[in-house]
Amino acid sequence: MTQEPSHPYPGRLITLDGIDGVGKSSQIEILTERLRSEGREVLCVRDPGSTDLGTKLRAMLLDSDLQMHRRTEAMLFMASRCEMIESTLRSALADGVTVISDRFLLANVVYQSVGGEVDSQTLWRLGRLACGGIQPDVTLLLDLPAEISMRRVGGEPDRMESRGVDYMAKVRQAFLDELPNAGGRTHVIDASGTIERVAEAIAAIELF
Repeated sequence: MTQEPSHPYPGRLITLDGIDGVGKSSQIEILTERLRSEGREVLCVRDPGSTDLGTKLRAMLLDSDLQMHRRTEAMLFMASRCEMIESTLRSALADGVTVISDRFLLANVVYQSVGGEVDSQTLWRLGRLACGGIQPDVTLLLDLPAEISMRRVGGEPDRMESRGVDYMAKVRQAFLDELPNAGGRTHVIDASGTIERVAEAIAAIELF
């Protein structure tokens, strides 16, 4: 798949992704604080979520008691992302804001293609339509073995986590395989170290 321009706006879209338990939330908080201290305007979003519709869809998608086909699941993720882009993200990028997203299209492709019900190329094509010409400028993939991920997560698993460690191992490999298709510049970061060490690895990457 050929790489296209990320988007036509002066702002910057940075996405963090990876299997559950890699520490995305902590790294987003640290990265946001650092960029704001440098004088940058930063907007944090999460995918799915960040809009009224997205929040409701997120609750449905993570409900372990709610069963749905993988194609249904994929379309709901796409709908949430489309709404977030058109109601929030596009205007922020147009205003020159740096947007940091907790997951983006890459995760949608990975989670819904593992298992074989929907092929990844179809999901990429649908995702480009839903994203309306917006791709990440930088994707940071936090990488961690599935066994460590599941130990870190703990507690009551959501619908994705309840599929088990073997499923999560396949998801991890799919993230690595599909990362080159995410658009923009991509980086794999070892997330097995301390929060501070992972943050240092991110700080060493040129984001702008």
